[in-house]
Amino acid sequence: MAVRIISWSSTQLLIPCRWECLKELLLGDWTDGILCSIGMPVIKGSERYNCQVLCFNRKIVMIRPKMWLANDGNYRELRWFTAWKQRDQFEDFQLPSEISEALSQKAVPFGYGYIQFLDTAVAAEVCEELFTPIPPHTELALNGVEVFMNASGSHHQLRKLDLRLRAFIGATHTQGGVYMYSNHQGCDGGRLYYDGCSCVVVNGDVVAQGSQFSLKDVEVVIAQVDLDAVASLRGSISSFQEQASCKKKVPLVAVPCNICLPFNLKMSLSSPLKIMYHSPEEEIAFGPGCWLWDYLRRSGASGFLVPLSGGADSSSVAAIVGCMCQLVVKEIRNGDEQVKADAIRIGHYTDGQFPTDSKEFANRIFYTVYMGSENSSEATRMRAKALADEIGSWHLDVSIDGVVSALLSLFQTLTGKRPRYKVDGGSNIENLGLQNIQARIRMVLAFMLASLLPWVHNKPGFFLVLGSSNVDEGLRGYLTKYDCSSADINPIGSISKQDLRTFLRWAATHLGYSSLAEIEAAPPTAELEPIRSNYSQLDEVDMGMTYEELSVYGRLRKIFRCGPLSMFKNLCYKWGAKLTPLEVADKVKHFFKYYSINRHKMTVLTPSYHAESYSPEDNRFDLRQFLYNARWPYQFRKIDELVRELDGDHEKLGTTSHVGGGIGVVAAGSGDPRAGL
Repeated sequence: MAVRIISWSSTQLLIPCRWECLKELLLGDWTDGILCSIGMPVIKGSERYNCQVLCFNRKIVMIRPKMWLANDGNYRELRWFTAWKQRDQFEDFQLPSEISEALSQKAVPFGYGYIQFLDTAVAAEVCEELFTPIPPHTELALNGVEVFMNASGSHHQLRKLDLRLRAFIGATHTQGGVYMYSNHQGCDGGRLYYDGCSCVVVNGDVVAQGSQFSLKDVEVVIAQVDLDAVASLRGSISSFQEQASCKKKVPLVAVPCNICLPFNLKMSLSSPLKIMYHSPEEEIAFGPGCWLWDYLRRSGASGFLVPLSGGADSSSVAAIVGCMCQLVVKEIRNGDEQVKADAIRIGHYTDGQFPTDSKEFANRIFYTVYMGSENSSEATRMRAKALADEIGSWHLDVSIDGVVSALLSLFQTLTGKRPRYKVDGGSNIENLGLQNIQARIRMVLAFMLASLLPWVHNKPGFFLVLGSSNVDEGLRGYLTKYDCSSADINPIGSISKQDLRTFLRWAATHLGYSSLAEIEAAPPTAELEPIRSNYSQLDEVDMGMTYEELSVYGRLRKIFRCGPLSMFKNLCYKWGAKLTPLEVADKVKHFFKYYSINRHKMTVLTPSYHAESYSPEDNRFDLRQFLYNARWPYQFRKIDELVRELDGDHEKLGTTSHVGGGIGVVAAGSGDPRAGL
């Protein structure tokens, strides 16, 4: 017995007039001989449910409401939906009159259950339900369900795909079954990129896998499988047989039809395949690249503008835009007419022309601007120019000294004082103020150029300004509020500095932008202070911590929900072999001081591509408050007590005062009643 399985990904996430659209689908031949699972919100009584509407042969077979909702991290399903809690039996759902009349169908079963065909049983497991402690597929398998359909909306996150695939493999490896996973693909109009990778898994083996990153609107994944293999596996597992004999009955809808194809030696069955994984560097290139393309084509903009400093962050953004241009040209060569039509419209091609070269396309839709000052070096200026040439962007070299001088003259007229840099004898306040003036001027100039340069070049529309602050700088607050990191969108705002540097090394070879190797090798610097023979501004010196340390702090703070005390305990075990408790304490206090006083900057952070699980972005992902007592009086006092206690213990033992060995795990939040705040 063989069954043909079709799974698809689509960028179309929101469908208005849902019942009208469903009626249009059912009146056509789309569901003839095919069981279709269509996602839509359904109001029953006073509640709105997130549902899969299962349709077959132009009829609605059942409506399956979602039982467990995603309500953490990036998701807030409880804002819109109620979870279905009645698991014992179906209820009748009265169809709207326009559907009822068109389909000659008044009511359908509504609730948790499965569909029993003459030759197999099929059920839906919706998105989040797969990842719950007791997923529905377990008891459904015991009830004889052989095919599971999961229509999902799972976003891209670096190194996450393996977790997802392991869930599908685990769902069918020990209890058998065919798992069809269909995921959205593309930008949903927000910070997330849904990375497709629709697949079909049989008894723990992946037999079909779609692309993870694609510019296509729709992608179809097809597999042909033998359901006898499912029955054979289940029959060979004694414990499965025993548990099935005393299972809890799950409601079913009987459909007196065959859905499988008969045995046929001419039919080619899908074989297990090697799972395709992208490297993190490829994920950084293709995920944000596809996200930018979706954003560009849907926003009505004519292109992007990047303030290109010649440093690692802005160069990463520019390289991602260049990668996007390469992907567009590649898809056009592969015959994608939708991508071609969008590229012609955005690039303002006429007379039958269309993009055939990524550099030429970039020159039409991508502006890069080096905004130098008296504090800028010739090295960064040349690196920015070299990268712009390699990508093909339309590049400007602008000096901001005149604007800075005008503002300082105005300030001097108002106050009678003129601030000086610290290297010239000024105070910390003066030094910081002078740096912030430069940063904010660049933001103003970037938006001015993005709105007016298209007009100068006789192009319609506007350009979007791209930001270039990374996740670690956001966590530390190492950015000026409303500076050049303030933009329309930011493709790297949730990517760590360490990942960006490995991406630059990869892109220098694989994207053909060789200048990125030199950019990656240069020490990170904001170039906002004067360069002297005995002084050069460096990011990690300014921050008082390394980017590697910031990644550690970020994961402990967000993923493990550590406050100061629990972070101190964790880092004593992690760093105890090389640092004393006092040194660890100083680092933790330093981080939390600046994390606290800069947390307010997260409320105006540029909307950025979500890629990292410790993103500090306030508006959607990290919903902690933005006002803290930066002195952390209770937590810092407890840390000091522990430092004295640890140092005292080591002095009694006659050992050096560092912590190592002992208990291997410290639970996040243990001993600190406010650790999760």
